[in-house]
Amino acid sequence: MPLRFTLRQLEYFVAVGECGSIAQAAERLRISSPSISAAIAQLEAEFGLTLFIRRHAHGLALTRGGARFLDRARELLDRAGGLHDLANDITGSVRGPLHIGCLVTFAQIILPRLRRGFVDRYPEVEFRQYECDQAELFDALRAARLDAALTYDLEIPGDLEFLPLMDLPPFALLPEDHPLAGRPSVTPAELADHPMILLDLPMSADYFLSFFRESGIAPRIVERTRDVAVMRSLVANGFGYSLANLRPLTDVAPDGNRLRFSPLVGPARTLRMGLLLAEGARNIRAIRAFVEHARGAIGADRLPNLRVPATGADAPGPG
Repeated sequence: MPLRFTLRQLEYFVAVGECGSIAQAAERLRISSPSISAAIAQLEAEFGLTLFIRRHAHGLALTRGGARFLDRARELLDRAGGLHDLANDITGSVRGPLHIGCLVTFAQIILPRLRRGFVDRYPEVEFRQYECDQAELFDALRAARLDAALTYDLEIPGDLEFLPLMDLPPFALLPEDHPLAGRPSVTPAELADHPMILLDLPMSADYFLSFFRESGIAPRIVERTRDVAVMRSLVANGFGYSLANLRPLTDVAPDGNRLRFSPLVGPARTLRMGLLLAEGARNIRAIRAFVEHARGAIGADRLPNLRVPATGADAPGPG
């Protein structure tokens, strides 16, 4: 009997089952909601099943049959993905789908350039990128929604593998007219009495606040944001200072105002940027190729759009 459903339809169904919402699944897969709705309707018609209960106020909930169908659909998609890996091993080529996540705080600086070099080298790879916070990256890797992720070594769980690529010491972002601007370095104690704009993302916020806890002091937080660009513009307009680890080459905030930078010294742990992988991921040829590419592309002396603050406030860099 010929099959009248596709792996793509199963992929859409699994995404909705995991997200509990067609809109969220569409955002994850970067396709339209009507395409997902049509795929689910076709699956329900093909198998004579009701896969979801439609709850207007609470999205979609799997039926009991839908939950069993979801488990089997995941297995089928995993096996189908294994065919790509087998073909790559047989032919020695690198192709097929590759889903790469990146920590949202530095995705705009690192990932597009890294992706461009990789897909130019391996044009048969279907590369999809996702920007997430740290907790979302952990969940997506464990659920096999991501093949690998670029992130920091923040609270890495034991069931995931971290491959370090680059050390990034912390620094303070300051408005041009801030009384601490221009200093060769600053300490948490010197910053504590000044208003702070906290980049309030899971695990990242706790990392920044740990500098003050270890000094036995508390920062004066006046604003919180989850958006790096908003944080930079708030600082540049004099609403407070902030902390970060990855500094782009430009000293101009998104709204055109200028920023100053000073390395943070004292009880401030340097973060490592690296690749995060699920167990066994390096057995897949496309993931191994991406790991090798990232290792060759990322480093303090290999990222022309990045300046690592290591030698003093506003140390001169290229450009």
